[in-house]
Formats: sequence, structure tokens, C-alpha cells
Amino acid sequence: MMVFSETGFAGLTLIETPSVSDHRGSFTRWFCTKQLAPVLEGRTLAQINHSRSLQAGTVRGLHFQKAPHAEMKIIRCVRGRVVDVALDIRAGSPTFLKYYIRELTPDNNLMVAVPEGFAHGYQALEPDSEIVYFNTAFYEPSMEGAVNPNDPSANVAWPLPVTNLSPRDESTPFLTPDFKGLAL
Repeated sequence: MMVFSETGFAGLTLIETPSVSDHRGSFTRWFCTKQLAPVLEGRTLAQINHSRSLQAGTVRGLHFQKAPHAEMKIIRCVRGRVVDVALDIRAGSPTFLKYYIRELTPDNNLMVAVPEGFAHGYQALEPDSEIVYFNTAFYEPSMEGAVNPNDPSANVAWPLPVTNLSPRDESTPFLTPDFKGLAL
């Protein structure tokens, strides 16, 4: 049975997926439409992605897709350790430009459901860290957006020095004072 916890951000949910273990090993359910119905709220999955970061300190993100291709992501670490970051960029949100950060590991059996209107990223805390994420919309390059991981408006407290950014993430301009957020 999946256990849902509030995070203090509307729609952003921490999901615990307990394992059953015996002498053979363990079993964990990662996805069940019926159990995830309160989180998915009628959304369906469109893609499942896998990402591997070779070096500790690597940051990927903070990425989002604009409407009408906005997406919910459900993120799980399958190898190593990562900190997952969800930055609220929803116009008018009481938690606008605040972020939620959580360590994910294969052993803690946690997933984070990041709804539309958040920029998402993660930092590898160990070499060869991997995540799997379930997306509710197809990737549409023309609707892609990003917040620079070093943007002072977001002021993310990454646990390790930010390294190994993609050229795109590194060159993403900082948010301007007139940025009011995404309308959903």
C-alpha cells in the first residue's frame, strides 16, 4: 500500500512505497493506477524516462514544460543517491519561487510526485546515480522551459557544489524581476 504525505506545496506529494522482504529478496510496487489515483487525479502516463549521472555533484534541471504540454512527473531513484528538487513557478502560488528538496535512494522507497507548474531537477550525491521518472505528457521541445540551477531567485541549497551542467542548463538566463510565473 502506498503512503502519501503532504509537502507544504499544493499538489506536490511524497509517496512511500513499502517493500515486502523475505529470504529471496524484496518486492516493491512502483506504479499502480488504482493506488495512485488520488495523486494522478485523472492523468495518465505518457512516458517513462531513465537518467544516469556518472559523477557526484552533477545537476540536471531545473526543467518544465509549458501548457498545453505541462506535465506531472513521478520520480524515483533506482541507483545511488540523489536530491530531488521541485521549484514552484506557478503564478499566484503562495509558495511561488520556493522549493521542496528531498533525498531519494533505492533503499528509502520514496517517490516525489511533481505537478504541473514546477521546475524539476536533481543532483547526484554519488557516482552512477540513476532515476526513473514517469511523465503524464509527451516531451514537446517547443514547450520546454528551464530555470538556471544557480539562479539567485530560486536560491536552491544544493548539498554539493553544482558541477557537470549541460551547456543548455548552464546558459539558461536567470529569472528577471518581472517573472510572475506560469499560468496553468
